[in-house]
Amino acid sequence: MLGERLAVYRDRIRRELTAAFRAEHTPHQVASSFAIGIFVTAMPTGGLGIGLFFVLVSVWSWISKPAIFASVAVLNPAVKPAVYLASFQVGATVLGTDPIPDGETVTESAWTVVQQLLIGNVLIALALSGIGYVVVLYLTRTNRRRK
Repeated sequence: MLGERLAVYRDRIRRELTAAFRAEHTPHQVASSFAIGIFVTAMPTGGLGIGLFFVLVSVWSWISKPAIFASVAVLNPAVKPAVYLASFQVGATVLGTDPIPDGETVTESAWTVVQQLLIGNVLIALALSGIGYVVVLYLTRTNRRRK
């Protein structure tokens, strides 16, 4: 069951990125589009990130549609909980607070948790975007050299 689902996601990512490699965009544009998509997808947008993709694609012609939408396949619903957990831990480390505060009111605890999540999420999203940019730039250049 899990293996089949992972295979479906892997195939979808491969299809999306292959389409991006063949698009009429430079390798930098493809990699930048993917990195933007990863950043937006990693953030807790509650599903509004897809709408933002459509806005970005309509505003800037240099954005590769297949590359930006491939990011959704990479950070799929099975992966997002791990991203949020890591964000929460990174945020707690950066702020120097306990991941689960003790002895605070619910309001104080909620504010601390939101700060930890958002700060950690921005840092995780930046890291994933940077890694995604480098990987997709390399893959795009390699794919186009073979042709």
